[in-house]
Amino acid sequence: MKTPPKTEAPKKAGSKAGTKTATKARTRTVAKAKPASKRASPAKAARKAKPAAPSVLGPKSKAVSKTAPKSRGGKAAAPAKPRDPSAELTALTVAALEDLKAVDIKVLDVRDLTPIADAMVICTGTSNRHVKSLAENVVDCAKQRGFRPLGLEGLSEGEWVLVDLNGVLVHVMQAQTRLFYQLEKLWDMSQAA
Repeated sequence: MKTPPKTEAPKKAGSKAGTKTATKARTRTVAKAKPASKRASPAKAARKAKPAAPSVLGPKSKAVSKTAPKSRGGKAAAPAKPRDPSAELTALTVAALEDLKAVDIKVLDVRDLTPIADAMVICTGTSNRHVKSLAENVVDCAKQRGFRPLGLEGLSEGEWVLVDLNGVLVHVMQAQTRLFYQLEKLWDMSQAA
């Protein structure tokens, strides 16, 4: 008697070929897993998974973290003071004027008096040429530090040069002009009374 030939059943998705690839994938996963001694503790894993504190945009669009940084002792360090560009500009201006020997430099805080500026710097030059070079030095120093001057008036005459540094106004004058206009009396509230 003849035996009928064996027929193969159609292969299903879960046949041996599919089982082999699934087994390989499982062995790869198991091989990549770390041994129990090197695994991170659940607390460390939670710290790593926790997102960083959201940042808040501060003045001049610089990101400032909401949480205070911790010092070495474990206590929170004092929060950093926001950068005051007008104070930095004022210090830069005074340094530039002192560098070229300006006479009688006065710094007036005018924040409460006008919205156009935070400070005014008034100084005297000894001649037309000295006044011009003082004003040009202030502009050059501001540009080197990344501050763009908004305006420069009176440079051609050299009697009274006004430099607008967007928050700090610099008045460089000759002695006669400064005595005539007396800007200190006009803007300094401590002298009024």
